Amino acid sequence: MMDNKLAKDIVILDISNVSIMADYFVICSAETTTQVRALSSSIREKVKELFGRIPAGDESDARNRWNLLDYGDVIVHVLHREEREFYAIEKFWSHACTIDEETWMQESEDMKDQLR
Repeated sequence: MMDNKLAKDIVILDISNVSIMADYFVICSAETTTQVRALSSSIREKVKELFGRIPAGDESDARNRWNLLDYGDVIVHVLHREEREFYAIEKFWSHACTIDEETWMQESEDMKDQLR
């Protein structure tokens, strides 16, 4: 789902047991603000193509160093590397379970099949 040429250090957290906000956080980094913007755009397009979904919320900070795509059950955080280090989202949500990317991709494929 993500452009792995741009997305770095992808982490998927299952927050369903620790928050009512969403079921999953997908967190990734990019090296430049241009890459943050491009990666966010790529994710929006791919999710729409694969699942027919658009984000209910689409936010970015004034400097475009942290973009958030809110799909309700999944919230995607695309951060500039420095912001990710500073805000340390994974540490804040350390009580959530981490899911490996392969499992996430398989679950996404299963979900796509169910939607057909």
